[in-house]
Amino acid sequence: MTVQDVTAAHHPRELRRVYGAFPSGVTAVAALVDGVPVGLAASSFTSVSLAPALVSVCADNRSTTWPVLRTLPRLGISVLGAHQEAACRRLSSKNGERFAELDYRTSADGALFVEGASAWLDCSIESVLPAGDHDIIVFRVHDLDADPAVPPLVFHGGTFGRLAA
Repeated sequence: MTVQDVTAAHHPRELRRVYGAFPSGVTAVAALVDGVPVGLAASSFTSVSLAPALVSVCADNRSTTWPVLRTLPRLGISVLGAHQEAACRRLSSKNGERFAELDYRTSADGALFVEGASAWLDCSIESVLPAGDHDIIVFRVHDLDADPAVPPLVFHGGTFGRLAA
């Protein structure tokens, strides 16, 4: 059996179940567009390189937000804190005001950062790689910081959680 045969044999629900066995943090990728906050939630954030400083996230090809964000010179990536589950749900919704009741700040270049996040990164797009039903976006990091006192929001097994001490 080839890799292609194995992939074709699995229903998306089964793939999500197995992929969900790996815990991940949750990020908000956002910026101002004509003075209006625009963003999406992504649980596929990973560090890529130290020199140069690169990170990546994946965006669904069906997203209506990603085509808007990919045209901007700077994007903010916020690693959401354990207390920000409701914010994550709003950012990942298809309807409603995603930034309602959400405190944020912006850079001079329009990158948007969620206040109270575990970490933030000010980025520009380095490259976009098509990969199945998603794009893999590699970002160059221009500035960043983290607050070790804010535990991250964790996504695992299809639910949100927190790290145990």
